[in-house]
Amino acid sequence: MPMSRRDGGAPFLIDCDPGHDDALAILYANVHLNLVGLTTVFGNQSVDKTTRNALGVCTLGGIAVPVAAGAAASLEGPPVDASDVHGKTGLDGAELPEPDRDVIDRDAADFIIETSHQWAGELTVIATGPLTNVATALRRDPTLPSRLAGLSVMGGTTGPGNVTAVAEINIFADPEAAQIVMEAGIPMRLVGLTVTTTIGADAETIARLEASGGPVADVLAGLLDFYRKSQQRLYGRDIAPFHDVCAVLPFVAPDLIEYREGHVAVELDGTHTRGMTVTDFRNIPDIRLSHFQHSLPANARVAVSVDAKTAVPHILDTVLAHYDGRRFAAEKVMDLSLET
Repeated sequence: MPMSRRDGGAPFLIDCDPGHDDALAILYANVHLNLVGLTTVFGNQSVDKTTRNALGVCTLGGIAVPVAAGAAASLEGPPVDASDVHGKTGLDGAELPEPDRDVIDRDAADFIIETSHQWAGELTVIATGPLTNVATALRRDPTLPSRLAGLSVMGGTTGPGNVTAVAEINIFADPEAAQIVMEAGIPMRLVGLTVTTTIGADAETIARLEASGGPVADVLAGLLDFYRKSQQRLYGRDIAPFHDVCAVLPFVAPDLIEYREGHVAVELDGTHTRGMTVTDFRNIPDIRLSHFQHSLPANARVAVSVDAKTAVPHILDTVLAHYDGRRFAAEKVMDLSLET
């Protein structure tokens, strides 16, 4: 049974709301990274369902890490329900195994703080859902940023949104939490819809995945097929986007995503723009001119492009090889295999 690579390497914790793309991100991260824990949050479904899904994905992949349940609602409002996209379970389209464990007895924010002490200066958090758990941890322990090596967030957009014209759902679900995180001074990577909607599995890719055989391949094929159809129905999109995997990718294959430094703020009050990530790439210094605002210092590396042609077969090939002992691509597109 495959196990997490907890025996070495820089430690990573994934804060997630599984979610179809979260499930793939967890499986992919476990192949390549030293995964030391998962925390769950509301978002793609209720936190009860996203937590059960996280436990089921861990059982499917034999991923032996602690799972801590987190926030059921935003800091200042009710939870967002994305069941229109992810279905009544949050992972419609395939049956996950019954979880072989339960959550630990700490909540997500406390577990993030605890893990940051255990791995002080080394821990990277990968956040693929609303940022409520991370913001709560920052409120409880303002010294947390000093112990984090970094934060990689799937959220926001520099173009159209997916829940409003300008807002992406992870940020829209808790803009106040997102702004707390943006202002915390943690070295941050941010990958949003502008990039993540350009990478994913089309119908042909899903058919190839299904044909490859194996228990994980079968589950992923079912999940991605449901997710692609939801995307097609709602957005006219012909792929199941690999949104959340993009937050993992730079730690495995850094050349596949291009970033630019900029200052990111979150709009909290706009009638039409609440939840919008306002990204300033101008880098205009404070030269005291009256007719425009200067740029604030960069607080994030923001993704601007991804090599989807290389990344998709690489992601699926390494996941299938690790869990099912099968190949997805006819030829090795990118050899990033690790001993497991």
